[in-house]
Amino acid sequence: MQHRTVFEVMTHDVVTAAPETSFKQIARLFADNDISAVPVVDPDRRLLGVVSEADLLRTTAELPDLEGRAAGVRLLPQERGLPDAETAAQLMTSPAVAAQPAWNLVETARTMHLKKVKRLPVIDETGRLVGIISRSDLLRPFLRGDTAILDEIEHDVLVGTLRLAPDTIRVTVDDGVVRLTGRVDERADIPIIVRLCRSVDCVVALHESIEYTYDNLALDVEPPR
Repeated sequence: MQHRTVFEVMTHDVVTAAPETSFKQIARLFADNDISAVPVVDPDRRLLGVVSEADLLRTTAELPDLEGRAAGVRLLPQERGLPDAETAAQLMTSPAVAAQPAWNLVETARTMHLKKVKRLPVIDETGRLVGIISRSDLLRPFLRGDTAILDEIEHDVLVGTLRLAPDTIRVTVDDGVVRLTGRVDERADIPIIVRLCRSVDCVVALHESIEYTYDNLALDVEPPR
């Protein structure tokens, strides 16, 4: 079983900013490249931080309107941008949360969720920027076809990993939804089968109705001799 990695789905050609890039230049980068955040790097492409649309908006939320009236928006201290922030170095969030190229997509999605970010810069072991991965990149593998999912479950999981005879478990895949039927000797094998099949990339959901010969999860039950 092989899980897709960040390196396989990330954007390799990354739009970046330098510490001295101005507020307006960053806004132009967003508009010209249809992006909502930009990594800030030094001349050696080492990641210094990230500037997002939210960072730009924080600096303008309390500005007066065209007639000089207060905007009526009152941000908490931790939500406010730096006073008169003009450059990427002043605007950026630092240190930035980053991913590694070898991360699998599950841990990457978990990090995005926990850190409440929409994308992660990807850095190598020296801290240099090598890509960026977004939520949409994480969803791209789900375009994988049902036939490929079926083949991996049947050959890599059931036969290759679990060493089951080919006819033990019957598998169907419909639009990413997997259904398992069949019979195994021990009831305790079923959760293992389900867990490994569910972990295959692009499985949306899994339903099983696998029967068993004896219940080795029940107390005081001896296997048949």
